[in-house]
Amino acid sequence: MHLGVDSFVSAVTDPATERVIGAQERMEHLLEEIALADQVGLYSFGIGEHHRPEYYDSAPAVILAAAAARTSRIRLGSAVNVLSAADPVRVFQEFATLDLISGGRVDLVVGRGSFTEAFPLFGLSLADYDSLFTEKLDLLLQIRDSETVTWSGRHRPPLTGQGVYPRPVQDPLPIWVGVGGSPESFARAGLLGLPLMVAIIGGEPRQFAPLVDLYRRAGAQAGHAPEDLKVGLHVFGFVAESTQAASDAIYPGWHEMFTKVSRERGFSPPSRAQFDATSGPNGAFFMGDPDTVAAKIARVSEQLGGVDRLSLQMTNPRLAHADLLRGIELAGTEVAPRVAAL
Repeated sequence: MHLGVDSFVSAVTDPATERVIGAQERMEHLLEEIALADQVGLYSFGIGEHHRPEYYDSAPAVILAAAAARTSRIRLGSAVNVLSAADPVRVFQEFATLDLISGGRVDLVVGRGSFTEAFPLFGLSLADYDSLFTEKLDLLLQIRDSETVTWSGRHRPPLTGQGVYPRPVQDPLPIWVGVGGSPESFARAGLLGLPLMVAIIGGEPRQFAPLVDLYRRAGAQAGHAPEDLKVGLHVFGFVAESTQAASDAIYPGWHEMFTKVSRERGFSPPSRAQFDATSGPNGAFFMGDPDTVAAKIARVSEQLGGVDRLSLQMTNPRLAHADLLRGIELAGTEVAPRVAAL
């Protein structure tokens, strides 16, 4: 199994000084984090896409291009690209260019996102939530398969044989489907034979086993080889010297993030008991010392019938930069070697 890190590039308040880190400084910190991940042997680093004031990741391809110039080995990807709100032609061009800059180190993970701000921002209707993604994924895959495309759909002007350039180093460019909890999404990825990235943000990871099995069965019935049906996990996580140190570092920011989301969505405010449960042995949060995190990764991989990669989403609005760097270092030097043999 491969281990990586994902980031939503959240705005950060330094917990020691209460100083709000400016956007420019936050980007400098992010590029330092990615460079360190490369140095310590992590397999991948992913950047999300959001169009909200608390995140700085609205243009992930630009960030990843800067990261490509500062790294030499680590794979770089989206986590996820909100394809529903984008033009597939432009998405392919951006990530093909990024693949050229990085020397073939790109993974394009596409999905619909867990927030909806992108839809009104780009003049799209939430009533088309499902059809937008289905149609745009179809076009993106056709562009990947052929440099000239003839295509028509509901949500974009047709293509009548135009070429889409440049072409990437990797042939084909790896395209993963990012999914949440919809059975239809798992089955669709299987039918298309595309690798699957499962976002687990709540509940118990083992509850996803029937959905992962559905993905594999759909892929097999469509004639796809088992080795093509890769499964990845995107999970909240953090590594520290001890589980208590990880908890102390992460809880304030976790509480801030989920209080905001709960208020927006009409949920009850989060509690410390919920945090302890979600970061415990069976919860969705992969947090603790290196042994604890590695053991949980191994256990969840077994529960899901084998996982090819796992990305720890370390975004936190009240985590000191030095603590995040140390967490990345421990993930690369201590956790990754333990899970490499899984």
